[in-house]
Amino acid sequence: MAVTDTPSTTPAAPVFPQDRTCPYDPPAQYPELAARGPVGRMTLYDGREVWAVTGHAEARALLADPRLSSDRKNPSFPVLLPRAEAQAELEFPLIGVDDPEHARQRRMLIPQFGLKRITAMRPAIQAVVDGLIDAMLEQGSGADLVAAFALPVPSMVICRLLGVPYADHDFFEGRSRALLTAPTAEELRAPREELTDYLHRLVDAKEHGRAAADGGLLDELITERLAEGRLDRDELVQMALILLVAGHETTANMISLGTYTLLEHPDQLAALRADPALMAGAVEELLRFLSIADGMVRVALEDIELAGHTIRAGDGVLLPTSVINRDAAVYDHPDALDVRRVARHHVAFGYGVHQCLGQNLARAEMEIALTTLITRIPTLRPALAPDELVVGPGGVVKPGSTLQGLYALPVTW
Repeated sequence: MAVTDTPSTTPAAPVFPQDRTCPYDPPAQYPELAARGPVGRMTLYDGREVWAVTGHAEARALLADPRLSSDRKNPSFPVLLPRAEAQAELEFPLIGVDDPEHARQRRMLIPQFGLKRITAMRPAIQAVVDGLIDAMLEQGSGADLVAAFALPVPSMVICRLLGVPYADHDFFEGRSRALLTAPTAEELRAPREELTDYLHRLVDAKEHGRAAADGGLLDELITERLAEGRLDRDELVQMALILLVAGHETTANMISLGTYTLLEHPDQLAALRADPALMAGAVEELLRFLSIADGMVRVALEDIELAGHTIRAGDGVLLPTSVINRDAAVYDHPDALDVRRVARHHVAFGYGVHQCLGQNLARAEMEIALTTLITRIPTLRPALAPDELVVGPGGVVKPGSTLQGLYALPVTW
């Protein structure tokens, strides 16, 4: 018989989010929660308890279940952090809406992010990667890999895909970082408004011929959707904002943290250098192993029976990807990095209708960036010891309250 747990009937629910003590491993209490079973409870910053689904099979079942909602305007939608307290007032196209609105928005963008289009972009991505490594090598035997390589690779690529001037990258990278790290809703408002204003001006300039058409996604949507009245300007700008921020921040974290993780696992790095054909699979393993977007969240629209529990309508549901992707029922030795592992069924990109639109692009960028980096700089090594990777202010490891990764990665060769 299914049961509805209450704080008095369950062990203490660990708090979400928590900082990682190792940049590529989940916080210690997350696996402890998973050891209690595939469905448990976690406590948010405001004291609200939500369901925590840590089982791989259970998570995929829920992510494909239309009874779970991504609608952030739902008053019962969980607020994970103080900066999200105003989420009901904001627009979250793609990631924060349900079908049919979600499906309508996604259909507009699928051609630009499809495998055929991304495959055609690979030579351009390779050129970006080569140019950045050339610059690193010319400057000497040391660099911050985040600033010199991991961040500009996806920034340049998403700018080209969207049709955003890369000359403005300092502006939008800085505002994006502020969006993802703002401690309060009030402090989030300014960078979001600045990015929104910037994109409104860019769309207006493109629409009226003050910015040259470059064949990017914005030009396509302006010509084929906005001009015909099938898309309004505010929705276009908010979709562009989501794509611009997500399109460089996530992949930048994966490239830098992926590099560090390989350098800390020299046997796996040696295997990749010996057989570069392993890299496509290694990218999937790194996505599984690192799980940088650690905490998908939903709200139940109806009662759902799962693993002997009843998730009630209005309950919040949290899916910590760093635990789901290390489910021992699915992966042998899940806490080990294995570049030969077949890990494609991870949930680092989510699952179901909301599975990440940009996953083909992210895979291509990671595969090209990591392959080229370890090939062209075979003596690459971290300039910091593991105990110098401090979490939070003044440190280089990002806290659990944002995308997992590194603020900086000093390297030498």
